[in-house]
Amino acid sequence: MKKAPENQKLIVGSSMLGFSMVELMVALALGLLLTAAVLQTFVSLKQTYEFQEEFSRIQENGRFGIEFLTRDIRGADFWGCNSDGIGTSIRDHLNPSSDAAYSFGVGVDGTDGSSGVNTASDSPDTLVLRGASGFGANVVVVPATTAAALQISNNSGLVEDEIVLLSDCSHGEIFQVTNNPSAGGTANFDLVTHNTGNTSVGPGNATQTLQKIYATDAQIYRASSVTYSIADGASGEPALFRNGDELVEGVENFQVMYGEDTDSDGAPNYYVPAGAAGLNMDQVVSIHISLLIRSLRDNLTEAAQSIQYNGATLSPGDRRVRKVFSSRVAVRNRLD
Repeated sequence: MKKAPENQKLIVGSSMLGFSMVELMVALALGLLLTAAVLQTFVSLKQTYEFQEEFSRIQENGRFGIEFLTRDIRGADFWGCNSDGIGTSIRDHLNPSSDAAYSFGVGVDGTDGSSGVNTASDSPDTLVLRGASGFGANVVVVPATTAAALQISNNSGLVEDEIVLLSDCSHGEIFQVTNNPSAGGTANFDLVTHNTGNTSVGPGNATQTLQKIYATDAQIYRASSVTYSIADGASGEPALFRNGDELVEGVENFQVMYGEDTDSDGAPNYYVPAGAAGLNMDQVVSIHISLLIRSLRDNLTEAAQSIQYNGATLSPGDRRVRKVFSSRVAVRNRLD
């Protein structure tokens, strides 16, 4: 058998390896399906995150609003240790004013919003709560006359033009401070004057003479009037306002019912809105408050969601998330 020459090369053959068109099309299709699945997962997770974020904000806003309302309702109609109220043993010295903030004769008040198509779409109510607040500054020197300035505890924190309550357990006086108490006294006390006439802020005093000379068992408190209402906030969303200051955004509605105690047993006999026939605000011992809060973002749900509010069904035209927060709060200063 002959051998091939050593310098002769044996060429068997050659071939190119790669993907066919069919294989490329299958790979592209699988890649697109995988990408679509990833995108779908991302969109779903993003929607879930946005929903949870908005719902958490609703929860936080609801708790915050109810907490503020509860605190002010519980403290309403407080007049020191004198429980008789203004018009009996407590005298109002303020100039007559049309501003409801100075109508201290009514500790609990409010207005009922006008009715819409049904009770769920009633216009928001308002709630007004009045009374004294703080721990009180003591009278430290018995004044010489009923019209004299009052020497009270040093560093009282009172300022000029504030409305205050002077009270012991038998009598009381509502008036406006007409000086700077910290500048009028000495190192040992603040001095509070209550002169008649107009002031730069507030109604001023119509009278100066007090009912009696108050001894060192009397105290001076700040007299406050708090109004809750609904209006458009800084972001354009409806919000809960407290004395004109935006408190909670996203509050779409605010409904108030007043529990009147008609038999003096300390418990409400029924709940009615403000302005109801026969309602005596002086006999209100409990207040039912209800906030309807919505998300700030739209398009969070696949379709518009109806909700039960104020005894009826509300069917909005958007796709926001909504939740109702409500509570019944006792007016503690009216309970024996």
